[in-house]
Amino acid sequence: MLSVKKILCPTDFSEASLRGLAAAVDLARLFQAELLVANIIPVVPPSPTDPNFEFEIPEYEGILHKDAEAKLAELLKTSVPAPIAARAVLGHGHPAKEIIRIAEEEKVEMIVIATHGVTGWHHLVLGSVAEKVLRHAPCPVFAIRELRH
Repeated sequence: MLSVKKILCPTDFSEASLRGLAAAVDLARLFQAELLVANIIPVVPPSPTDPNFEFEIPEYEGILHKDAEAKLAELLKTSVPAPIAARAVLGHGHPAKEIIRIAEEEKVEMIVIATHGVTGWHHLVLGSVAEKVLRHAPCPVFAIRELRH
């Protein structure tokens, strides 16, 4: 029998990832599992070479971090019912690598991730976070496909 005590659900706060979160909540309720809701903060590119352009990377990263924390806290409050044990997790860097790192570090038994349905040359050039997670995750991955209209 499949025993799931900890579920990881990454979100980028898009509609698709919110549908993924709804599925993760249902699974957490079913398995009586703890739910980790993660957001990955991207790496900020280095400063431009134009000396007239001023950009403070540490300050900007701090703003991104605080914004992600606030959004995750609100998401947990509004989308995860009280009986479910849930907590927010922040990652920094490449989304797929960070999701896998968090899954390994937290010893999750399942990842619930939304796909965004990218096809064609965009998929070939950009790749897919969900696909990379599916290929390299240390546990089962439940993929929630984007609805087609």
